[in-house]
Amino acid sequence: MIAATATLEADGLRQFLALQADAVSAVTRRIYLTREAPFEHYGAGGEAACREDLAFHLEFLRPVLQFGSQAPMIDYLCWQARVLAAKGVSSAHLEVALAELAQYFLRRMDQPAGALVCNALQTAWANFQKVKAAPPPPQVRNELWPEATAFEAALLAGDQNEALSIMGKCIDAGESLVEFERHVIQPSLYSIGEKWQVCEVTVSQEHMASAIVQAVMTAGLLRSPPPVSIGKRVLLACIADNHHAIGLRMVCDAFQLAGWDVQYLGADVPTDALLDQVAEWKPDLLALSASFAQHLVTVRDVITQVRERFGDERPAVIVGGLAINRFAPLADEVGADAHSADAAAAVRRATLSLAA
Repeated sequence: MIAATATLEADGLRQFLALQADAVSAVTRRIYLTREAPFEHYGAGGEAACREDLAFHLEFLRPVLQFGSQAPMIDYLCWQARVLAAKGVSSAHLEVALAELAQYFLRRMDQPAGALVCNALQTAWANFQKVKAAPPPPQVRNELWPEATAFEAALLAGDQNEALSIMGKCIDAGESLVEFERHVIQPSLYSIGEKWQVCEVTVSQEHMASAIVQAVMTAGLLRSPPPVSIGKRVLLACIADNHHAIGLRMVCDAFQLAGWDVQYLGADVPTDALLDQVAEWKPDLLALSASFAQHLVTVRDVITQVRERFGDERPAVIVGGLAINRFAPLADEVGADAHSADAAAAVRRATLSLAA
């Protein structure tokens, strides 16, 4: 059990956010001037890689400082260590980077806020040291259907016809699109994502797989029996800066096939635009997707604004995505009415939430 850490007050958080860009620049310079640079063998791109890593560290630190939970940061460090290992970079680089960032904020921020940020970084490294020998908790997965292996191979080969054929045979056999997405598409994409992280799959293959999946899902929706409307509306959106929309599209399909009227806004929806659409369409339910722990800050802000703007007339709010799947207790921190691990569960939870 990883203990919670103290959180920053509003003034401290503003100061932390204002210093992030300078922290990345200053610590990158220090690493390259005073230590063995971890990415020197990448040439001119090495310094950019170092800056990118430092920026990621701070992105994942922010939820720790706002929610007090170390778990997402530890999970991120385990993932980052695996990525660095695939690139031939020692995890000792993580220790150096976190230590330098800790000292930067200790020096530059007002106290006690600076000490709190420093302690959060030092605690993160200490907890990572405790858990790194053991494999991280597995991502919750649905049961694989036999077709999943062939479907993944078709995606990586760029064979859209084969992917469509696999889906078609499952639909012909009486399986639903929602179940095909849960047991074939979703695990295939998880597997491809993991292979991309360790350089076993190229960026082009990953993008190609995503494009084929969206075509398959559209074809599957067209082949599915038309539902009977239940007279309920759901508006679905990925919050701002969340560019991973395929999971939410699966949720959209599940609601549509369950008889809901749906509006799907897709990826990276600005908060103002999302609130305006809520006001315009007046959904019964607002479904929000968050892929990473740092997105939960925006989710909380959206939910707060929904409550303030619409009051008793507001829609119920359900949240999901990888961040919720990995760290379900954080769903309570953002003020959601419900959360779900997959599309079918989202429909069930939504039905219960609106009936309550």
